[in-house]
Amino acid sequence: MNAAIPIGEPWMWGAFIGFVLVMLALDLFVFGGNKAHKVSVKEAALWSLAWFSLALIFNAGLWWYLNGTVGPEIAERKALEFFTGYLIEKSLSVDNVFVFLLIFTAFHVPTEYQRRALVYGVLGAIVMRAIMILAGAWVVREYSWVLYLFGAFLVITGLRMLVMAEKQPDLEKNPVLKFARRHLRITADYHGEKFAVMKDGVRYFTPLFLVLIMIEVTDLVFAVDSIPAIFAITTDPFIVFTSNLFAILGLRALYFLLADVADRFHLLKYGLAMVLTFIGTKMLIMPWYHVPVAASLAIVAVLIGASVIASLIATRKGSI
Repeated sequence: MNAAIPIGEPWMWGAFIGFVLVMLALDLFVFGGNKAHKVSVKEAALWSLAWFSLALIFNAGLWWYLNGTVGPEIAERKALEFFTGYLIEKSLSVDNVFVFLLIFTAFHVPTEYQRRALVYGVLGAIVMRAIMILAGAWVVREYSWVLYLFGAFLVITGLRMLVMAEKQPDLEKNPVLKFARRHLRITADYHGEKFAVMKDGVRYFTPLFLVLIMIEVTDLVFAVDSIPAIFAITTDPFIVFTSNLFAILGLRALYFLLADVADRFHLLKYGLAMVLTFIGTKMLIMPWYHVPVAASLAIVAVLIGASVIASLIATRKGSI
């Protein structure tokens, strides 16, 4: 079997989608996802560890299955592609955390209501990612030259992030938010975790609904950046899909884990920008040089690790 041939068999797709649905159902109806409460750092850390462990277990299972069916060479390559893709998507999702924090702060969302908005935000993100990944995989398969467009887009995005890293977006100027406020009846206050309420037979939307809209728009914008990035590592739809979804499923826990200390990682945005620029460059130079997946993994890890360490050093010096 050629390593370029997609590995996802119908039963593998079905099993993974079934796993995602079961985990979402457990989160929503068993583990308190539908109850308003403040998520503690301990709870967020345990969920983050759980999602990371599940991703590693999945990768180990994928390697074990492929090792027994198509041989160790392809098994090792696909396992490395998954882990590299997962690391890239997980790293880029940190930028979502900064924007989510900005949105919740701007709308003065009580901490105990943030979880519900993120639950539905993740559900919307999963649907959007699935559609964009499958469409992207088809486009790449039919028109391979589109990878160079992805590469140029990522380089431009990375450079723009470097220039705009310290600039905070102005939510009030967001066209989607302005449209929603113009065409929807919005209540002045929050009504618990409700997105809409009835008043005198008329439906009103709460500020939490506007927050949900902004989260979905943010997910869409970041998907446009991150999905082309993983196509630099692999064009296998199953690997792209599974690594993306594992990163998205752990996004909510990551937010609550980092929300209180996000200001300590202000240099991380520079690391993420350099990751996008590197990946875009990797795609553009493919006709002349193919950067090995292992080398890509190492470079991404070094860029992210260096920016995290630099952030911690900078904030520690600033506090002295």
